[in-house]
Amino acid sequence: MNKQLVLASNSPRRKYLLESAGLNFTIVPSNYDEKMPEGIFQPSMIEDIAYNKAAETAARCNSSSVIIGADTVVVHKKHVLGKPKSKEEAFNMLSELSNDKHYVVTGVCIIDNLTSKILKYHTITYVTFSQLSNDMINNYIEKFNPLDKAGAYGIQELPIEFIKSVDGDINNVIGLPVDSVINNLQNFLV
Repeated sequence: MNKQLVLASNSPRRKYLLESAGLNFTIVPSNYDEKMPEGIFQPSMIEDIAYNKAAETAARCNSSSVIIGADTVVVHKKHVLGKPKSKEEAFNMLSELSNDKHYVVTGVCIIDNLTSKILKYHTITYVTFSQLSNDMINNYIEKFNPLDKAGAYGIQELPIEFIKSVDGDINNVIGLPVDSVINNLQNFLV
């Protein structure tokens, strides 16, 4: 039986990463209402959200489907920075990240509808920002309007002077650790 790969996300960045990797897939966005649990962040929290997104989509797909669900968060000093609700909140988030290290966690869940096999895992990448001036932050917000991005930024569009270092998979920061997803899919697509 031929298996059909399904991405349970409307994220243009995840779509781009999978297309760039040469994968053929269908998009069936999850209707799961992703809400981060209260308390100190644990990576298992983001894995659970990825699972819930994948499972909601899996319930609407046929038995030959293999579903990928994912969710990405930015964590700074044990505090999760979600998607900002305003330009002011985006400014505050980027100011908080200025001249400091934070990490980006993507939870991934792969579900095989035929075998009911489930894999949940997460990938962490550390990002250190340079000292950002108010003008740098305001210019970025006006040019890219980052209200749909966790932590108020998309690393693929940041000016080079924003970043001191990236330790780990940069695609994870963009929204999907595509190399690990491909490696793990090999077990599901046989």
